[in-house]
Amino acid sequence: MVRNYTLTALCLLPLVSYTVSAEGTDKESAFTASAELGFLYKTGNTKSADVKAGFNVKHEKDKWRTSVAFNVLAKKTETKDEAGNKSYESTDNKWDILTQTNYTVGASDKNYLYGNLAFEQDKFSGFESQSSLSAGWGRQWYKTKSSSLFADIGPGVKYDVTRATDTTPSTSSSSLIIQAQATYTHKFNEFVEFKQYLVAKQATKSGENSVYKSETSITAKLIDALQLKFAIRLDYDTEVEDNFENTNSETSMTLIYSF
Repeated sequence: MVRNYTLTALCLLPLVSYTVSAEGTDKESAFTASAELGFLYKTGNTKSADVKAGFNVKHEKDKWRTSVAFNVLAKKTETKDEAGNKSYESTDNKWDILTQTNYTVGASDKNYLYGNLAFEQDKFSGFESQSSLSAGWGRQWYKTKSSSLFADIGPGVKYDVTRATDTTPSTSSSSLIIQAQATYTHKFNEFVEFKQYLVAKQATKSGENSVYKSETSITAKLIDALQLKFAIRLDYDTEVEDNFENTNSETSMTLIYSF
């Protein structure tokens, strides 16, 4: 099931993100938080309403760094029955949470041990829920004033619950995985930044579901407090039930307001 957002309508409100940041007064610790809220409303040949929200928290102290990211997306589209009666039907409903804790090791402060936990629920995919737990080793491979590359790898376990269909019941399965992820950022100048995030959750046994995710984004600063962000997200599952696609895609253009 490939999701495609078409930006042609008589009335279109862009997705807007509002970010709030706070830093602790203790010099040995730093705490930041951001909240995101977006709306997309379409009228004309296709009528639909979208709500996108997110919440991010980061905490750094000494050698510890913890981040938590929560995202939710809901969409309703107008439909008609045989009698011509109109109603709004939910066509997208998903949420996910991702948390990771890093502990820096070594004199160079480039290596770290990590623990990663992820959970996702999507009512319109081939899985009712997908979750994973991983731990391992990572490194800051490259860092300059304009670019950085972080990557880590480690063993873990993944738990999937498939969605029931008219012909097959819901099933659950767990599998051992090797998880590898990387984040690359590059600032072209003080106004434009590129970011690429990749994660692979490779099942250790043949025939078990493996998961690959990618998010590519470009952020452009319009004014001091306003940014424009274009992002493409791809999710790929190697093993899905019949009538479901292996690849899900999301394309978004958002405004980010910081204060």
